Amino acid sequence: MRRVEDVLHGAKAKITSREKKENKEVWTVEGLVHPGLKRSMFTFKQRSLVAVELQYEYPDWSIERYNQRMGEIRKYFDEKYGTGKLVSRSRDHDTDVIQTLVGYQWMVGTTMLELFYFSAQHDNLVYRTISVDYKAL
Repeated sequence: MRRVEDVLHGAKAKITSREKKENKEVWTVEGLVHPGLKRSMFTFKQRSLVAVELQYEYPDWSIERYNQRMGEIRKYFDEKYGTGKLVSRSRDHDTDVIQTLVGYQWMVGTTMLELFYFSAQHDNLVYRTISVDYKAL
């Protein structure tokens, strides 16, 4: 944990929260420089890094641009790690908020790599994010 904190400090990123959840500690980090990267979540178990989630948001992008970007990232991972498995495809209209979730998964040695698109829309309010998750198995 200390080494990760040192690297984040060196990158001038800020740990905005540290939460204990069950037997894990989750850090929310902002300020890592990568186009569209809004925040990162670092998960530790027994003081060892076991997962990293990178959350990307592009406020000015249309749904078409998000779909295009998801396709680009998926193609990159498919070419590098083999065809990903579809693990989620849902659209929920049960409430006033329309929610969409699409997710793919790749197994890379002892790491699970996941790519998700999530959107929530209520009238003209829209939230969209793409996340890339790395999890140690």
